[in-house]
Amino acid sequence: MKKYFALLFSFFALIVYSQNEQLAIDYYEKGEFEKALTLLEQIASKQPSNYFYFQRVIDCYQQLEQFDKVEKAIEERKERYYHPLLLVDLGYNYHLQNQEEKAKKQFELALKAIEEQPDYAYQIGNNFEKKVLVEWALKAYETGTKGNPNLNFDYQIALLQGQSGNIELMTDKLLDFAYQRQENTPIVKNYLTRFISDEANETFLTYLKKALLIRTQKSQDIYWNQFLSWLYIQQKEFGKAFIQERAIYKRNPDSFDNIITLANLAIDDKQNEDAITILEFIIENANDLEWKVTAHTLLMKIKIDQAEKSDYPKIKEDLDLLLQQFNFNPYTLDLIKLVAHFDAFYINDTKAAIQLLNKVLELPFDYREKAKFKMELADILVYDEKFNQAILYYAQVEDNMKNDALAHEASMKMAKANYYKQDFDWTLQQVKVLKQSSSLLIANDAVELFLLIQDNSYEDSTRVALTAFSKADLLLYQNKESEALQSFLKILELNKGNSIEDETLLKIAIIYSKRKEHNKALEYYKLILDNHADGIFTDEALFFSAEIYRKELNDSESAKPLYEKMIFEHSDSIYFIEARKQFRILRGDSNT
Repeated sequence: MKKYFALLFSFFALIVYSQNEQLAIDYYEKGEFEKALTLLEQIASKQPSNYFYFQRVIDCYQQLEQFDKVEKAIEERKERYYHPLLLVDLGYNYHLQNQEEKAKKQFELALKAIEEQPDYAYQIGNNFEKKVLVEWALKAYETGTKGNPNLNFDYQIALLQGQSGNIELMTDKLLDFAYQRQENTPIVKNYLTRFISDEANETFLTYLKKALLIRTQKSQDIYWNQFLSWLYIQQKEFGKAFIQERAIYKRNPDSFDNIITLANLAIDDKQNEDAITILEFIIENANDLEWKVTAHTLLMKIKIDQAEKSDYPKIKEDLDLLLQQFNFNPYTLDLIKLVAHFDAFYINDTKAAIQLLNKVLELPFDYREKAKFKMELADILVYDEKFNQAILYYAQVEDNMKNDALAHEASMKMAKANYYKQDFDWTLQQVKVLKQSSSLLIANDAVELFLLIQDNSYEDSTRVALTAFSKADLLLYQNKESEALQSFLKILELNKGNSIEDETLLKIAIIYSKRKEHNKALEYYKLILDNHADGIFTDEALFFSAEIYRKELNDSESAKPLYEKMIFEHSDSIYFIEARKQFRILRGDSNT
């Protein structure tokens, strides 16, 4: 029984002790140094060899300006547990009292310790860093490297040079470190990415590009071409990135993966001219069926995106020839989906599209690929206004692909199908859940659909305007732009001042923008900004107006204040990051 009580007492004592440690650290981190010190002194006395708690005790003394206690504690510790880190601590204590000669003497003793034992360099240099003694930290790392050339402190030195404003030295050291220890290249790139996005200026980026170009010219190692390609991609200079990727391919013609990725990035950024150049290179040089088919498919997507109706017969002919050439196999799945999508949404041949997709669904592909084909089939059934059949396919994808991004996408599309068939109450139930989606785009779409239905149900219980809006939206989904535009204009005419007005203005502006009628688009975006400034579409109106001025009308002066307003008033918008980037470019902050 005595042993039991002794064990129980020890257990509770341990719990109390752990709680005191946590409480002490909490006080310390909150800056309540007097409260922290009382507990830390007790803990440190029970763990006299523990440098972690000793360090925090002297930090508290220094914050409370009890410098004599610091000196005494360090001298006592030097006698019991000597380590050259204590020289830095003591020197820093003198530094805080403006006793610079005494501080310098201790710091020089710490450097001498590194000369005698270079392995001390990391700990001592890091201790200088923590105390923001940048010049001494640099000396510590350089002394360590001089004593033992096998030690590499390029990364630490680079960051310290950056803090000191020596951008060129920082850049060179980071690149040297990345090359010598290539497993750390992602760390260097991550740091450079933050530096570019947060602190970028033309001088830095110019020097970084110059440094990389010099390395590609002096060395035959494709590492530098890859690094320079990465930098151009960060700048969205995909044509220049392709020059580097092409040079890599000539030395290592085994893979087109990076070049395919580059083409996709160019397509996503609407840099179609560069994308076409890249894809044509792949088609001309690739022997592997997968790369060849992928390049042809992406090229056809661009052609479809840029096509006028008069181009459709030729595009249809080209698609059919490609399908005939490559046939049905695991590499042509995206091509098959593209053919079906074009048949339905562009030439209104839903029968041929559905027949093609059903044929593919009979083949033995994996669940994920089948789910993608079911989604495409459901999309076409929505186009064909066969909503119930479409909803069944979306539900199958949702059920079979639980916790996958495809399941969330299917759920959103199912909600839209119910919206198009004017089952608004059921749509509301679905989008309530989807508002919490981990996908920002799906969550944003769900919120907009939820508010559209909710706002226009309160104001009009018969939902006349909402029903008309849903029909017009369906026409837009079916690529019937002219009919959709006329429907939205009619809704606007009949619902002046009603809650559905701002949604309608946005749809009209988007259609005009797509039709390259930019001044008309700007006119309707301005109506949103003038009459619905407190609505949920203000950020879209600001951002898309700015984009039209910048990209289509080459009017940077008109774009700049719109981006600026976005930044200061809509920091929660999904367009915020791009708006901030473009505003900085227009203001001349960087050459990104």
